[in-house]
Amino acid sequence: MKEEFLIRSPEAAVEAGVISPSAELPRHRRAASNPLPGLNLTLGFTVFYLTIIVLLPLAALFLRAAHLSWTQLWELATNERAVAAYEMSLGASLAAALINAVFGSLLAWVLVRYRFPGRRLLDGLIDFPFALPTAVAGLTLANLFSEHGWLGQFLTPLGIHGAFSRLGVIIALTFVGLPFAVRTLQPVLLNLDREVEEAASCLGASRFRTFVSVIAPTLFPTVLTGFGLSFARALGEYGSVKFISGNLPRTEIAPVLMVLRLDQYDYTGAIAVALVLMLFSFALLFALNWVQGWASKFQQP
Repeated sequence: MKEEFLIRSPEAAVEAGVISPSAELPRHRRAASNPLPGLNLTLGFTVFYLTIIVLLPLAALFLRAAHLSWTQLWELATNERAVAAYEMSLGASLAAALINAVFGSLLAWVLVRYRFPGRRLLDGLIDFPFALPTAVAGLTLANLFSEHGWLGQFLTPLGIHGAFSRLGVIIALTFVGLPFAVRTLQPVLLNLDREVEEAASCLGASRFRTFVSVIAPTLFPTVLTGFGLSFARALGEYGSVKFISGNLPRTEIAPVLMVLRLDQYDYTGAIAVALVLMLFSFALLFALNWVQGWASKFQQP
C-alpha cells in the first residue's frame, strides 16, 4: 500500500526526497531563514561604530608618527629612559598577569565548585576594581602599603616595601587585572561537564590525574585568555600606578612616561612611546590567538 504524506514546504520536500537539496529555494524562503534580520543594517552600523571608536584613533596616531623620520622616531622611542620604562612596564605586567592567572584561576574554582558563607559577597568583590576609579585604587594601595600604613608597618621592618617601589607597581597591576582572569574562567567552569570527571574516576584515575589529564587541558585556553587580558590591561594602566610608584625613575612605566611628555608639550616623544605600546599590544594579540589555536587542537576528540 502506497504511503501518502503531505508536503507543506520546500524544506519538507527536501527531507522527503522529492527535490534535490542543491535545488535553489525561493528568495523569500532564504530571507526568512536568516537568523539575524536586518543583517546589512546591523553590519553597517558595526563597521561604522568600530571605525569611529577604534580605526580612526589608530589611523590618527600612525599619521602623526608619519611626519617623523625613521631616525627621529627611533631616537625618541629607544632612548635610555624610554627603554627603561618599557622594561618596567613589560616586566611588571607579566608578573601581575602570571599572579592573576594562578590565583585568579584558584579563586574562580573555589567560587564555582564550593558553597560557603559569604560566597556571593566574595564573588561581588571580584568586580570591585571595575567600579573603583584607578586613581582611588592607587591612593588606597599607597596608604595601605606605606611605611606607616596598615600593612606597611608590618612589612617594612621585614624589608618588604609595598609602596614607592617596583613591588608596589606589581601590586597595583595585579589589583586592576584580577577580574579579567576570574570572570573569563568562571563561565567555562560552570559549563564543565562533571560526567567526564566521574568517568575518569570510575576508570581508576586519581583526583590529581583527573585534574591533569581531563580538567587542565580543557581550561588551559581559557586561563591563557584571562592571562592575556590581564596582561593587556596592566600594560596600559596609569591611574593606580601614578600614586603607588611615587613618580620615581626606577618605578616609571611607559604610560606614566607618555603622560609626563605630554605635560612637557613633547607631543612627538609621547607619540613615539604610544606607538611602541600599540605595537606591543598587537604582538600580544596575535601571539595569544596563535597559542589559543594551538591549544585547541588538543581538545579535539
